[in-house]
This record gives sequence, C-alpha cells and structure tokens, in this order.
Amino acid sequence: MSFLIFITITILLLATIPISGGHINPVITFSATLLGLISISRAFIYILAQCVGAVLGALALKAVVSSKIEQAFSLGGCTLTVIAPGPNGPITVGLETGQALWLEIICTFVFLFASIWIAFDHRQAKALGRIPVCLIIGGVLGLLVFISTTVTAKKGYAGVGMNPARCIGPALVRGGHLWNEHWVFWAGPAIACVAFYLYTKIIPHQHFHAQGYKHDFFGILKALIGVDGGLAK
Repeated sequence: MSFLIFITITILLLATIPISGGHINPVITFSATLLGLISISRAFIYILAQCVGAVLGALALKAVVSSKIEQAFSLGGCTLTVIAPGPNGPITVGLETGQALWLEIICTFVFLFASIWIAFDHRQAKALGRIPVCLIIGGVLGLLVFISTTVTAKKGYAGVGMNPARCIGPALVRGGHLWNEHWVFWAGPAIACVAFYLYTKIIPHQHFHAQGYKHDFFGILKALIGVDGGLAK
C-alpha cells in the first residue's frame, strides 16, 4: 500500500508541476499560502479543484469496483473506526480521536519538514532536480502512512490522511462511517501547516530560501489591521 502511494504521488507530482506547481494536496497549498508563495485567491481555487477532483475520483472508483471491494476499502477514504462483529452484536473498533488527531498533526508536520521543505526552498529544489524532489515527497508520504498504520495496528484505522481532499471525496460519495470524526483529517493538517509556518519564521533566514513571500498570510493580516499602515490608518 505504501509503495503504491509512493508511486502514485510521484507520478501525479511530475504531471502537475508544470500546471500548478504540484498542488495536489490542500496541505501543500495551505502551507504555501501561509508562507506567501501563492495568493489566498489562488489557494482557494486550488483547494476547490483538489476537492472536486477527489469527488470525481471516488465516483470513478465506485463505478468500476465491486460492492464488496467498495465496502472493504471504503473507496480509499480516511477512517478511524469500523463496525465489526462482536460476541454480543456489532461493535466499533478503531483508533481514539485524540490519538488520530496527534498522528495527523505530527505526521503532516514531518511531511512538510522532510519533503515539502525541499520543494519550497528553490535553492535545494534546483540543486536536486524535479524528479528527485518528487521521489522524496512520494517516499516520505508513503513511509508516514506505513508507520502510522504499523505503530497503531488498529483495525478500522486507515492511517494518516495528510490530505483532506482525499478524505472528503469518498466521504461525500459513500458517506456512512467515513464522516465519523472526519474533522480530524482537516484540523490536524491545518494545525501542522501553521506550526510549519511558525517554524520557518523562527529559524534563521539563511537556512530557508523560498521565492515569493509577497503574499505572506500574516503579513497581509498585519497590513489590514494597520500594523504596517493598513486600514487602521
């Protein structure tokens, strides 16, 4: 499973970098927005497109797989729990919400730090080249999914999402238990993106060379409230 994620993500990144810069995941887009690499309006369009694409993908998968496979794998959706037969009737088994939230936060931050960092830093990206960067991102993502499922070893838990769009697509198409604690797959990555942004502000600037920053999210907020001569004046 992790190897398939690695291959799929790498191919998708290579295909979409010339079009959108590889924005196939709201985590990438939101963190890029906070850093000021893209504008808020562009981020909104990207995230909307990502969610629509996830829904279309789930619909396509639903159309071609059998109902048994659909039920077993939940159209590739994100799950914390599943209903399983018990001695006294059906029971809910899976991962606790708090554990899942922490896993989303930690794994998404590691994903940003260990791979997306390289893509955002134009100096490193240029030195490594497009294909190695995509391989690193795909490899880190697949490894984190593998670790999250291996460490928890909980039936019903599909592993860290680290991609809210991938989670919402199957949830909208199939519904049911895919909506259980669905907010975790949005809140966790969002918190991690903010933490990553704050980290880039703390470290010395010479350690992170990213093109852009003209749309820096908190810089815009400061301007709006008048800290740097915005609306308050």
